[in-house]
Amino acid sequence: MSTSITSKKEIVNASSKEVFEFLCDFNNIKELLPQDKISDWNSTVDACSFKIQGAAIIPLNKKSVEPNSKINIVSGEKAPFPFTLVVHINELDGGDGNSCEGHLQFEGEINAFLKMMVVKPLTNLFDYMAHKLQKKFEG
Repeated sequence: MSTSITSKKEIVNASSKEVFEFLCDFNNIKELLPQDKISDWNSTVDACSFKIQGAAIIPLNKKSVEPNSKINIVSGEKAPFPFTLVVHINELDGGDGNSCEGHLQFEGEINAFLKMMVVKPLTNLFDYMAHKLQKKFEG
């Protein structure tokens, strides 16, 4: 059963290029996660994995990128279910390079039982990450 989750859209006070370069290095993803709820962090430029408190290990692998606008991520082999996560970065009107909008879009193959347990925590996690991205680039 396919499940879709889209995070809140956040305005980031940085150019889409700056945000894209920050997010393309998966070592930086840790800064966007709730530190009190993650453990077993491992990362390289193109992949990371971490354990969320009371849940499974979440492995993320960079699949492809569209410079300054999109990062396509796929689940790693130890994921509890197959999923894709797309990071969208949109330069805002005016194109002055000082702000962009970012959000996350998740698609996962989650069975009905697991879906009841994971949709709310995942939605909260993606909203948290989008908000932390906005905070990261505040003046």
